[in-house]
Amino acid sequence: MHNEGAITVITAKRLTLALAAAGAIGGAVGAIAVNHNNAVASAAAVAPAAPLVASAAPAASAAPATPVNAGAPAPVAAGVVLPDFTALVSRNGPAVVNIRVMGSTKTAMGQQRGRVPPQFDENDPFFEFFRRFQGPQMPRGQQRDTPVFGAGSGFIISPDGVILTNAHVVRDAKEVTVKLQDRREYRAKVLGSDPKTDVAVLKIDAKNLPVVPIGKSSDLKVGEWVLAIGSPFGLDSSVTAGVVSAKGRSLPDDSYVPFIQTDVAVNPGNSGGPLFNTKGEVVGINSQIYSQTGGYMGLSFAIPIDVAYRIKDQIVSTGKVQHAKLGIAIQEVNQGFADSFKLDSPEGALVSNVEKGGAADKAGLKSGDIIRKLNGQPIIASGDLPAMLSVAQPGDKVSLDVWRDGKIVRIDARLANASDKIAQDDHEPAAGADQSAKLGLALRPLDPNEKRQSGIASGLVIEDAGGAASNAGVQPGDVLLSVNGRTVNSVEQVRDVVGKASKSVALLIQRGNDRIFIPVRIG
Repeated sequence: MHNEGAITVITAKRLTLALAAAGAIGGAVGAIAVNHNNAVASAAAVAPAAPLVASAAPAASAAPATPVNAGAPAPVAAGVVLPDFTALVSRNGPAVVNIRVMGSTKTAMGQQRGRVPPQFDENDPFFEFFRRFQGPQMPRGQQRDTPVFGAGSGFIISPDGVILTNAHVVRDAKEVTVKLQDRREYRAKVLGSDPKTDVAVLKIDAKNLPVVPIGKSSDLKVGEWVLAIGSPFGLDSSVTAGVVSAKGRSLPDDSYVPFIQTDVAVNPGNSGGPLFNTKGEVVGINSQIYSQTGGYMGLSFAIPIDVAYRIKDQIVSTGKVQHAKLGIAIQEVNQGFADSFKLDSPEGALVSNVEKGGAADKAGLKSGDIIRKLNGQPIIASGDLPAMLSVAQPGDKVSLDVWRDGKIVRIDARLANASDKIAQDDHEPAAGADQSAKLGLALRPLDPNEKRQSGIASGLVIEDAGGAASNAGVQPGDVLLSVNGRTVNSVEQVRDVVGKASKSVALLIQRGNDRIFIPVRIG
């Protein structure tokens, strides 16, 4: 946790993602950077009696404002017509809550400043003087609990006090307080939370509470108006609006969420608050922002309510959440890989590793396979696959369309439980030595000691990398496992596969504990 207003941003590989939390415990009233449901939905499913958003005609227009149904095309006339959210906010605002959390963290007592004047830092020669002679000495090495605070938003989905919010808002919280719009406050119990989807369920001891209607995020369309209500920077019941920028967005945070991307202004404190459509239905939970500063920069991400409700149902019924797992590591298919595997377009999820004994291994998936469809749904970007799997349960059967050896193969797999421990994969015997000039690689077989230490049974050690391979990112010390999906144990095998390739080859590399495909352009 940090002080009020502090913002922490952690740079990810592809994006700098800040959780728009006013802060989870461990995240403070700041944004924390970042890598899915109807047991209590009786009241939540109540549909509004009438459309809650109307189009407001320009003041200069002689024609009166005309109500517009949600999703109806905005009239293109003399002026620009914008939605009026006043009815939506008036009706649903009372069901949006402010959440305050208190926790603690261990701090070394020897690190306390005591009565050192604030103008002296630890490098100042007078710092030690004041630390020693002003106030009682604090023994070094001892720790004490220091209170930490955070805040966020949430929304009521059941009249008896069930509330949805983000898991990071209440992470490590010892005390959670919910404040209603009418200023009443309640101590809340965390029924459960799921870090993988960032969904948490709270319960307060109250009755006859206002609730939000629940919509379907699957019906949401790109370009549609949406609205957020929350408590950014502790400012209760703040309203911001924007449009849906994209759907099914995958982010590099190892989450199980196909995010809704919007341009709604979301800031620290909005985390856990609802995202409404123009019908006044909740279609998402505001969760993350893309930021290089920790503040809003026009890119916000919400958890689809369809995903959140599945998680909520599991938490309410069992107190825990189970996720399905296929048991593979995947990579993006770029143009280089498309050329190497002779695909007509760079689409799909490239399998770089298969867990031994996992669901994929039992079904017959292999490294070098490219998954093009799951249950008939096309996979365009590799992130589409985990997003699709997020709605599945352990034990579900899935059908995969896999590109292998220049043709589509249909593979059926039964999903495992993500909490199950899977043994590491092994490979078959080895051999070979020498140099592969076309790639710019100097290769030799693994010696027995290297095999024993690394756990790799076959492959070729890359002693030197130059030319095309070096330009592609291959490094000395990497172990070459396969070329274009074919396991290689000798330089002759490498030359044979490379000689048959035209534009590029896909090298499966073991680097440390990771396996990655690297496309190398050779033509």
